[in-house]
Order: sequence, then structure tokens, then C-alpha cells
Amino acid sequence: MRKPISGSAPLIWTQPPPPPRQRSLGRAEIVAAAIGLADEAGSGWPAVLTMKAVAARLGPYSAMALYRYVHSKDGLVDLMLDAATAEIPLPAQPGPDWRADLEELAAQTRQMLRRHPWYAALYHTRPPAGPHMMERLEFMLSVLTAPGASTAEAMAYAAMVDRYILGSALQDTEEARMSREHGLDDEATLRSAMNAVHELAAATGRLPRLTSWLAHPAGPPPEEQFSLGLGFLLDGIARCLTGAKSPARSDKIGP
Repeated sequence: MRKPISGSAPLIWTQPPPPPRQRSLGRAEIVAAAIGLADEAGSGWPAVLTMKAVAARLGPYSAMALYRYVHSKDGLVDLMLDAATAEIPLPAQPGPDWRADLEELAAQTRQMLRRHPWYAALYHTRPPAGPHMMERLEFMLSVLTAPGASTAEAMAYAAMVDRYILGSALQDTEEARMSREHGLDDEATLRSAMNAVHELAAATGRLPRLTSWLAHPAGPPPEEQFSLGLGFLLDGIARCLTGAKSPARSDKIGP
């Protein structure tokens, strides 16, 4: 588990509970408003996710009124991350196939990340200590220790899987932002841009394979690429679980 960021606000989970609701204002409403703002802003969420904007979305409240319920901006982020994580369904117990469990968890997490593109960017800014975040990790540890991994090994494998899921989501979000900014979400504009890159690659004559591909781009769509990469990662974990070792693999897990 990651250590708290030096100098950051204390975790919301260690703070006193929020005061009683005032009219329609409570912690749940504040978190829902913040998530709604960030979702609607898409890749522009950093500019809109302010305490003042969240208060304005809720009605005639000041930003200071929100601090009574979430303590700080970091506290609000803690709550947002955990609320989004709660959308990922978790089975009561691991199933008989650990790979199928992790593939389904990855698929459900990926769906949540599409709904909340801000999540992947904010995830690493706060320790994952929310109750739903810890329950999700506990499920992953249960899945991975069942076929024989130690808890330390399972923590390492779970971190690898989540880095892949979150890293893919960050890449998807940034590529979508870049496409919108440069008009590449329009097919004609994209084709023109690809042609320009093809001409650059062909100009030197030293890039024959890249030039050939750019002339006729082909390959699996993003979802298939994601599944393929996840499969490679799970193949590696499976080798470790069965005791297979490559010459470069060390028995030491972690730094």
C-alpha cells in the first residue's frame, strides 16, 4: 500500500464524522455534486473541480460550508475515489477460476473508469484507504492467495494488475483529449493527419515497416488490445503461481 503523501491533509477516514445534515446539504450530496462536475468536464476536470464550484452546484452554499463535511479538498478527493470504487461489483467470494475473477474485475473497473475519467489521474494522489477501495483490494488478495500466492506476492500481483488497468485508462483519456483538441475525432481529419505522418516516415526511406503500416493501418481495436495486454500479465502471474521461473526472475518480491 502506498504511504501518505508528505504534507497532504489527513485521511478523511481518520477525521471526526460529519455534522448532522443541514437542509439538503450533507456529505453524500457534496460528493455526488463533485463527481457530477468532474464527469461532465471530462479531461477538463482539474479546472472545474473546486470547492466553490461544488458549492455553487449544490445551491446557495458557500465553499466554507462544505469544509464542515469534507474537511479539505483532499478529503473530498478521498470520498470521490471511494464512491466511484463502490460502483465496481464484488462477488462475496472468489470463484473457482482466479483468472476469470481478475478478468471480470478488470472489465468492471474499466467500465467505471470510462464513466469517471478523472479517477485514474486522482487515484495516485491519495492513499487508497477508503472502505470500498480496501474491500476491492481484499477481494484481489483473496483471489490471488487461493491458488497459492503468499499475501506479499498477491499484493505485488494486484498492484501490477491495477497499474495496467489505470495506466490504460490514463492513456485512453489523454488520447481522446488530444483527438478532440486536434480534430482527429473527425474521420476526414484523421485520414489527412495519417497521410501526413506517412509522408514523413517515407521521406527518409529508413522506416520501411512503419511506412508500410501507415499506408494501411491495421490491428486489433482498443478493447482487444486491453484484453491482450491483460492476458500477457495474467500469463506471467500464472507462471509464478505454478512455480515456473524465468532466468531473470528473482524470488524477492518488492524493493
